[in-house]
Amino acid sequence: MPYKIDLSQTPPRPEKRPHIIEQLGRKRVDDYYWMKDENWQAVMADPSLLNPDIRTHLEAENAYTKSVLAPLSDLEATIFSEMKGRLESEDSSVPSPDGAYSYYHRYRKGDQHGIYARKSCDPVTRDPFGDEVLLLDADIEAKREINGQTSDFFDLGDTAHSPDHNWYAYSVDRKGSENYEVFITKAGETKPRETGITRSAGGLEWARDNRTIFWVERDENQRPYAVFAKDVMDADDTPRLVYREDDPGFFVSISESDSGRYIEISSHNHTTSEIHRIPSGTPTAAPQCIAARKTGHEYSVSERPDPVTGEETLYIHTNKDGAVDFQIMVADSKNPDIATWKPLIPHQPGQLILGMEAYANHLVYMVREDALPIVYIRDLRSGDTHSIAFDEAAYALGLSGGFEFDTPWLRYSYSSPTTPRQVFDYNMDTREKRLRKTQLIPSGHDASHYKTERFSITVRDGQAVPVTLLYHRDTPPNADSPCLLYGYGSYGITIPAGFSTSRLSLVDRGFVYAIAHIRGSQAKGYQWYLDGKMEKKINTFNDYVDVGRALIAQGKTSEGKIIAHGGSAGGLLVGAAVNQAPEVFAGVIAAVPFVDVLNTMSDDSLPLTPPEWPEWGNPIEDEDAYDRLLSYSPYDQVREKTYPPMLITGGLTDPRVTYWEPAKWAAKLRDHQNGNAPILLKINMDAGHQGQSGRYDSLKEVATEYAFAVSVAAP
Repeated sequence: MPYKIDLSQTPPRPEKRPHIIEQLGRKRVDDYYWMKDENWQAVMADPSLLNPDIRTHLEAENAYTKSVLAPLSDLEATIFSEMKGRLESEDSSVPSPDGAYSYYHRYRKGDQHGIYARKSCDPVTRDPFGDEVLLLDADIEAKREINGQTSDFFDLGDTAHSPDHNWYAYSVDRKGSENYEVFITKAGETKPRETGITRSAGGLEWARDNRTIFWVERDENQRPYAVFAKDVMDADDTPRLVYREDDPGFFVSISESDSGRYIEISSHNHTTSEIHRIPSGTPTAAPQCIAARKTGHEYSVSERPDPVTGEETLYIHTNKDGAVDFQIMVADSKNPDIATWKPLIPHQPGQLILGMEAYANHLVYMVREDALPIVYIRDLRSGDTHSIAFDEAAYALGLSGGFEFDTPWLRYSYSSPTTPRQVFDYNMDTREKRLRKTQLIPSGHDASHYKTERFSITVRDGQAVPVTLLYHRDTPPNADSPCLLYGYGSYGITIPAGFSTSRLSLVDRGFVYAIAHIRGSQAKGYQWYLDGKMEKKINTFNDYVDVGRALIAQGKTSEGKIIAHGGSAGGLLVGAAVNQAPEVFAGVIAAVPFVDVLNTMSDDSLPLTPPEWPEWGNPIEDEDAYDRLLSYSPYDQVREKTYPPMLITGGLTDPRVTYWEPAKWAAKLRDHQNGNAPILLKINMDAGHQGQSGRYDSLKEVATEYAFAVSVAAP
C-alpha cells in the first residue's frame, strides 16, 4: 500500500451514560446523549461556553484523527498544492452592469476572500471602463479586530449596493453559526459603519429610498422567522418588524423582485410556499399576500410592467392543479387571486420547470429533462419561444440573473465534467452569443485527456437511475479502478454534472468519479423527488447501493474499491448505505452528516426540525414516522459489522447538522466495529456547516478527504 494510515493509534473511548428516551409508547437507550450540550444555543453564539467534558472529548477525537492521518501529510500537501495550482491567483467575476456602473468581485494574488468593486459602464457596449472604485476589501475585513480580537472564521453572507449607487451593504458571520452582522460603507470609502443589525440570517435588500434595509432574523432556536426593516442612515431609528412567521415549520427569506419594484417575502417549507410583497418605493407599506398558503402548493412570482401603460402582469411558477413538474401561469397584479390564474406554459409530465426569470420583454425558464437542463426564452411581445442548445452528454447550466431588467441580454454559465466553466452573454432578440469568460487552469488542463459517460442503471425495483462518470482517458474504468461514488438524494436537490478542479486530483490518480442521480433529487422530474422522501425514503438508499453494485458488476470498479462520499443529508445517505452493505465500500467520507435522524426529528427546539417534517415525517406525533425513521437512521441502525475506514467531519457551531450527530455516530460505530478499520472524527472547532472559510483554507479540508480516499482505495 503506497499510502498507509497509522493503525497503531488508540482511539478515544468516551464514557457511556445511558439515557432512556420514551416516546409514543416506545423506548430507546442513547449511550451518548450527553454529547449534546444542554446550552447549545449559547455555544452557537460563543463556542468557549462548550461543556468542558464535551470539549475534552472532541479535542481527543481530533488528536486521534490527526495522528492516524499523519502519514498522509505529504500526500495531503501535494493534493492541496495541485488544487491551489488550478485556481487563478488573480481572478475576477464577469462585471455585471447596472445603469452607469458595472459591479464585480476579484481576487488579488494570495487573497482568501477578495475585493468587491465597480467601474463605470459604457452605455452602448455595457462594458466596464475607467478607474476601479473599491467597495469592500473582504480580506481586510476578515482580519479586522472586533472587541480587540480577530476571528479564525469569516463568511461574507451577502453584499448589495443601494439603488443610487452611493452605498454598499454587506453581512458578516465570524463564528460559523450563520448569524450575520450588517455593515455599510460609502462608495469609494472602506471604513465600515455599523448599522445596529447584528442578527441577520445573511440576506439583505435595499429599498428604493436608498436608506432602508430589509433583513431576516433568526429566533432563539436559530430559525429565520421574521423580516425587519431599518433606516440605516438614522442612528436613532429602531428596527421595525415587517413580517413575523408564527409557524415554526416555515422559514422566511427575502429578495428583490425581477423588475426591482418590490421587496418579496417568502415563507416556505420544502413543499409549501407563501409570498408577500412590499413596493420598494414605499418601504413602510404593509406586505400584501399573492396567494395564501395551501399545503403542498409551491409557487414563485415575477412581474412585468407594460412598457406603455405600466400595468403589471404576474408570471407564476406553480404546481397548482396537480402540475407535479410545474407550469407557468399568468395573472393581473391588481387581482392576483389564485382563481384567476391562467396557464401560459402548460404542465408536461417528465419536463420539470425548475424556475423562471422575467425581463422587460422576455420570460426565461429552465427545464430539466432526463437529468439535463435546457433554457427556454419566450418573447413576451410575440409569444415566440426558442431554446439554447448544448451538445455534450452531461453538463451543468446556470442562469446568472443580473441587476438590469430592461435588457435583451441574458447571462448564463456552462460547464461539464471535462469542460471548465464558461460564462456567456446571450442576446434574446438577435440570438447572438458572446463568450465573456472561460475558467482558466493555471497548471494546465486539456479536456481531451478526460472522458465523461452518462448512462442509466436499473435498480432493484426496476427504476432507471442516471449516473455520470468522469475518468482520465489513460485509466478507463476497469476492475482495478478505485471509484469515488458521490450522492445526495434529498430535498429535491440535483447534483449538477459540472466541472470541478478539485476532482481532477482523484481522476489523475486513476479514480473513476461517479455521481449517482438517485431518487430524492429532481434529476428526472419532481416525481423523482417525491419517490425518495417520507415513506419512500428507502428508495434513496437502495438506489445508491444498487448503483455501486452495478458499477462492480459492469467491471467499472470492484468490491472494496468504492469510496462513498456524501455531506449533510448526503451523510445520511452514505451512513444508511454502509449499514446496509458495508462490504461494497473501501471507505466512507461523511461530511457534516445528518445521521442522528430520529433524535433530531424528535427535538422541535432544533433549528431545522419543524421545517423538515414534510421531508422526513414527524416522529413526535406519528407512530409510522417514528418507526420509519428508526428503521434507517444511521446512528440507530449501527450493528456489529465489519465497517470500512470512515472519515467523519463536523462543525462546532453548525446550526444545520449539530456537532453531536457526527460525534455520537463515530463513538457508536467504534463500539460495534468488528474489524480493525479506523473510525475517524474531525470536528472543526472554529466553523459551522460550510467548514473552513476562505478560498484556499477550504481546499485543505478537501485535500484531507481526498488523501484519505486515495489511501484506503490503494491496492
